[in-house]
Amino acid sequence: MLNAFLFQVRRLRVSGSARVEVCPPAVLSSVDPLWSRLLRWLSAPAPWQTDVVPAASRRLQRTRDDFVACLKDIETPQAGLLADRVRTARSPRELWHLRSAVFQLVSLHHSQREALHRMERLNRHFPTRAPKSGFGALDA
Repeated sequence: MLNAFLFQVRRLRVSGSARVEVCPPAVLSSVDPLWSRLLRWLSAPAPWQTDVVPAASRRLQRTRDDFVACLKDIETPQAGLLADRVRTARSPRELWHLRSAVFQLVSLHHSQREALHRMERLNRHFPTRAPKSGFGALDA
């Protein structure tokens, strides 16, 4: 009985308007230990020895392309400047900080609903975290 109730609560939270927090990308990946990342860096081929574009670079370019696509139907000097800033961004973290400028520009030229829709497309490029449960600490 209790399990069925908890399942329903979880289902309502997931299907409801539970807010998912979009976080900035980490500066350094904490997934692998430092020694592992150092060994991978030391054993990587030199840039002139490989013609393959790294996956991180391709991912960054796709993220840039999505940001520019969100701005392509807005033909103002501000949109042009913002698109230039997006094209010159060197990391996903820089792009994460430009999300608010994209949201503001789109909401001014279209609507807040359209800006939220475009933000959903951009947010898929960044890590998310579930909201806090709202339950306080239990007293022992």
